[in-house]
Amino acid sequence: MIKVFKIAQGLWAGVPKVVLSGILVLTGAVALSAVTPCEVARASDDAAAQSTTMAKIKAISSTADHSKFEELKGPFATGPDVTKACLKCHTEAAKQVHKTKHWNWDVVNERSGQRLGKKNIINNFCGSVVSNEPRCTSCHIGYGWKDGKFDFAKQENVDCLVCHDGTSKYRKFPAGAGHPAYTPSEWPAKSGRFIQPLNLADIAQHVGPTSRRSCGMCHFLGGGGNAVKHGDLDVSLINPGRYLDVHMSPQKLNFTCSKCHGGEKHLVQGSRYTANAKDMSGIDVPGRTDGSRATCESCHGARPHPATANPKLNDHTDRVACQTCHIPEFARGGYPTKMWWDWSTAGKLTPDGKPLVIKNAKGEVIYNGMKGDFAWGANVVPEYRWFDGNVKFTLFGDKVTGDEVVPINKYGGSANDPNSRIWPFKVMRGKQAYDKGLQTLAVVHTFGADDSAYWTNFNWDKALTAGMEAVGATYSGKMGFVRTEMSWPITHMVAPKEDALACESCHSLNSRLKDVPGLYIPGRDRFGLLDTIAWTIAGLTLLGVLGHGALRYWMHRKEG
Repeated sequence: MIKVFKIAQGLWAGVPKVVLSGILVLTGAVALSAVTPCEVARASDDAAAQSTTMAKIKAISSTADHSKFEELKGPFATGPDVTKACLKCHTEAAKQVHKTKHWNWDVVNERSGQRLGKKNIINNFCGSVVSNEPRCTSCHIGYGWKDGKFDFAKQENVDCLVCHDGTSKYRKFPAGAGHPAYTPSEWPAKSGRFIQPLNLADIAQHVGPTSRRSCGMCHFLGGGGNAVKHGDLDVSLINPGRYLDVHMSPQKLNFTCSKCHGGEKHLVQGSRYTANAKDMSGIDVPGRTDGSRATCESCHGARPHPATANPKLNDHTDRVACQTCHIPEFARGGYPTKMWWDWSTAGKLTPDGKPLVIKNAKGEVIYNGMKGDFAWGANVVPEYRWFDGNVKFTLFGDKVTGDEVVPINKYGGSANDPNSRIWPFKVMRGKQAYDKGLQTLAVVHTFGADDSAYWTNFNWDKALTAGMEAVGATYSGKMGFVRTEMSWPITHMVAPKEDALACESCHSLNSRLKDVPGLYIPGRDRFGLLDTIAWTIAGLTLLGVLGHGALRYWMHRKEG
């Protein structure tokens, strides 16, 4: 099939562009390039979306009115007290949650055998969860994970409200190890701004299904802020216009996250660790047929474009992921995403000893003395790579020489693999600490009030000593910074068909796919013999037309 595809593409490529253009015009294929500018639609989209969302929220009905439950009338002093009340009716819920990746942050990739999960990997944003638990676990679905002694078996440690809050009021305290604020709490420290305690009873009486907001408050804010980590996930998806995500927009399908990432018994489907790069099942029930989350094919099948569309589009689906054409850019909801993070420049302070902060003309922080230099990007064109669903991480203990660009994660796939397709990626680049003596990525103790935390004393040696000790290693005393890159498959912010890529986005010199190896792409690649044949045919045709015209003119003049 691949061979036939390549031969067909080669023949197609041999036709000169002049002839190609004519053919395309005659067949009407160029209608695909009629793109509606997103900016024009945005303002009206947002207003309409807000109205539609509120109407649908009011229309939601439930078989239970939690405000009538005596157990939920409180008052509640802490989050775990709320959980105890929830568990009086939902007796199996905590036990189910305890089996999930959301709870354990610890999972073995069945394909690679690597032990992954947030608890085990080192990323090139904030680094490592280990030794920084009170800050990092503010996005954990539990209460009290402040160190390695956290009790993963305690049922009341499960935070029911963070996923099921229906009031949009629930907030965890940023450095509370998963707890919300129970008393007026200053944040950031020494800022003079205080986060007020919540009315937990009111929130407990208004719980409901998960929503884009409840899921997004952790997944939209990954890496330390809105849009920082995932280029295709930010708060704009709480109420997206149609142009931004045709599935999640209240103007269209109004999908919540659980529509695709569904699962029974709190086993939410979906992880970049075991992605499905090419779904051969076609239309099915997500999670039931192959145990995975929904793919594009789950609803649209393997030939998603209707008969009225250009038939060439369906010919691409075996080698090109749907996301490649339908997510032309990421971070296009109005919030830039972080593209570069250089920890090696951190540590600059103001004369009064506070971390230096520098912003650019757009108001984006491009330097923070706590974290180093940043670069941001909005409406970013993805990078494109072959992807077969397999991923391999560089973990603590893997050798790092310091001379190379270290791939924090590396995705498998090639043009010769029939299970691979071309996917769009966000690639986050930066510099982060490594132990020169041990030749491994470093675990840095960043957060905490103790004297070893980097954000307390800005001493790298102390921070690495404490961080490495937390994972059972001894810091060699020699540290450096190594360039790293971390990749994220882009799957959200799916544009409607009128905003999808046009043919020339890929079929042209220096196209989006210019760096994708192993495949002949008409317009991007050239095949000299076919080009020569095609141009010769075109030239002879032109000569024939001119000769015929000249002959007709000569005959006309001769006949008088």
